[in-house]
Amino acid sequence: MFGVNGVKVACLMGPLWLRLLLCPLLLCPLFIAALTAPRALAEVVVEDDLGNRVSLSQPARRIVALAPSLVEIVYAVGAGEQLVGAVSFSDYPVAAQQIPRVGSHKDFSIESIARLKPDLVLAWHSGNGSQRIAPIKALGIPVFYTEPRQLEDIGRAMAQIGLLAGSAAAVEARRQFDGALAELRQRYSRETAISVFYQMWNEPLRTLNGEHLISDVMRLCGGRNIFAEATALAPQVSVESILRLNPQVIIASGMAQERPEWLDDWHRWPSLQAVQEGQLKFIPPDVLQRHTPRIIEGARLMCEHLQAARDHYGRRP
Repeated sequence: MFGVNGVKVACLMGPLWLRLLLCPLLLCPLFIAALTAPRALAEVVVEDDLGNRVSLSQPARRIVALAPSLVEIVYAVGAGEQLVGAVSFSDYPVAAQQIPRVGSHKDFSIESIARLKPDLVLAWHSGNGSQRIAPIKALGIPVFYTEPRQLEDIGRAMAQIGLLAGSAAAVEARRQFDGALAELRQRYSRETAISVFYQMWNEPLRTLNGEHLISDVMRLCGGRNIFAEATALAPQVSVESILRLNPQVIIASGMAQERPEWLDDWHRWPSLQAVQEGQLKFIPPDVLQRHTPRIIEGARLMCEHLQAARDHYGRRP
């Protein structure tokens, strides 16, 4: 019998038939070791919505998400099991309700986040704010910012978060989102524009300007935001300004999944076109105001409401 050294000698110096027989025996342990050794994970580098370069030495395995929409995206791209922290109202999908909370999107605990030892924090720029995020970055924790303003931005965020989390499922998830968006764009891109007031809340009376993502949904559906030129992203407006701009459709969201009672308060102003023509509509906020793949559901509802209104006005004598 040959020991390892004997095999080496035979491989190097023995006759050809012996070298052919024994050399594979020497190489097998090395081959098996190569197969079973941990693979070196490649560095992951992406650019976030603020233009920051986010670099990870390997895909993130402990993720904290500081907005319900970001929690939902992580699940949508197949990386939900890597979430170790979330903020209040992170309730979709159902599994997200079990993630430890670190506070709200406007008032989260830096200490709670640090205790979770994340290797990545996902942040919503306009919702979380740079000043509140700064202490997290000071701890050396990588932060990826999102700030979607167009529907295509959501598909890009899905791909980027999928890369950061090392999830191959993100490719198919984005493909489905982009495909559904393309179908809606093809269906409604040539429709006649119709004026819309989107009401986020009633007291104070608040809407969204033309830079907001929901305005891009309106444009997709052939809607024209009557407050598109407002300076603030989510401005407070007056009843008088709405009476003056006289929208053809009023779409409300609110905070719950049921139609808000305050939508019917507009009947106090029967001179409004939207009131006269019965065009007071509702879209559940979770499928429109959360910047997630489910916004496609909200976009479909928006398009259906505006098309019904368009058809109604088109039938008028």
